[in-house]
Amino acid sequence: MSINRIARVACLAGIAGLSAGFSTAVSAAEEVTLYTTREPGLIKPLLDAFTEKSGIQVKTLFVKDGLAERVATEGANSPADVLMTVDFGNLIDLVDKGVVQPVKSDALNAAIPANLRDADGRWFALSTRARVLYASKDRTDLKSFTYEDLADPKWKGKVCIRAGQHPYNTALIANMIAKDGAAKTEEWLKGVKANLARKAGGGDRDVARDILGGICDVGLANSYYVGLMRSGAGGPDQVKWGEAINVILPTFEKGGTHVNVSGAAVAKNAPHAANAVKLIEFLASDDAQELYAKANFEYPVKAGVKADPIIASFGELKIDPAELTAIGKNRKAASELADKVGFDN
Repeated sequence: MSINRIARVACLAGIAGLSAGFSTAVSAAEEVTLYTTREPGLIKPLLDAFTEKSGIQVKTLFVKDGLAERVATEGANSPADVLMTVDFGNLIDLVDKGVVQPVKSDALNAAIPANLRDADGRWFALSTRARVLYASKDRTDLKSFTYEDLADPKWKGKVCIRAGQHPYNTALIANMIAKDGAAKTEEWLKGVKANLARKAGGGDRDVARDILGGICDVGLANSYYVGLMRSGAGGPDQVKWGEAINVILPTFEKGGTHVNVSGAAVAKNAPHAANAVKLIEFLASDDAQELYAKANFEYPVKAGVKADPIIASFGELKIDPAELTAIGKNRKAASELADKVGFDN
C-alpha cells in the first residue's frame, strides 16, 4: 500500500458520528475475535471505528487461505467469533463446512438486500464489486455492452481476461449458467476464448495494462481495481493504465450486472456471539458502509449510501437479481465448463 493510500485510509477512519444504533461504550474487557482473509490495510480502519464506537476490542487473525478448513479443524475450541472473506463462493464454503451459525437480525435484514444474504442468516454480504468491461478509450466508442457481446466474432483477437478458473470468472460463468443453462453458456465460453488476444491469465489490472499497450481493446475485470488504479494507490504506472480505459457496466441480455461480494458470518462456536452480531451490524450501518466503500472502492450494499466518486462515475449499477446462493450451486459446473472448452489452455 502506498503512503498516500495509508494516509487516505487513516483519514477515512476518523469519520465521526458513526451511528449504528449501538449502545454507548461498554466494558473494555469485552472483545470479539475476527478471522479474515481481507487485507489488513483495507479492514483495519473499519475495526478501529467499531472499537471506538462500541468499546469492544477486536482481536484479528489474518488468514491467507483455508479459512473454512482452519475453523473446522479448531472445532469447539475455536476462538473465532466472526468469519470474514471475499467471494460468495467462500461464504458458501463456510456453510458447507458447518462452521457458521444462523443469525436473526432485523438491522441486517433491513440493510442488506435479500439476494445478497443467506436466507437463513448464515452469511451477509457487506460490499459488492461489479464485473465490468474495460474498453480502450482510443480504439472503442462503446456506450453499452452485454456479457454475451464478448463472444461476438467482431471482437476476435481483441479480448483480454484473467483465467477462467479464477473465482471472479467462475462466479460470472456460474451466474450465466443460472440464467441461460449450461449448453448456452458453453457456446458463450467458446466464443470468448476464440476472441482472446492472449492466453487467459494474469490479474484484473493487467487487462487495463494490456489495453494501454495495444494488446487488446476490451476485457472483463472488477470495478474496484479502477479505483485502486486511478487514485494512485497502485503507483504512477497504474494511474496510466486506469486512465487508458473507459468503464462500462455490462449486463446480461436478460438481467443486470454480475457482482461478487465481501461478507461475514458468525462462527458456529463463537465465544462472543452477541459481540459478533454487533460487529457485523456495525459494518452494515450507514457510516461504516460509506467508510467501507471509500477505503476499498467497493459498492456499499445498503441502499442510499454513496459509492466513491471514481466508482460512481461508471453510472447506475443495476445488480443482476439472481440470488448468490443459487449462483453458488453452479460453481462446480462453471469450473468444469471452463476446463471442457480449454479456456485457460
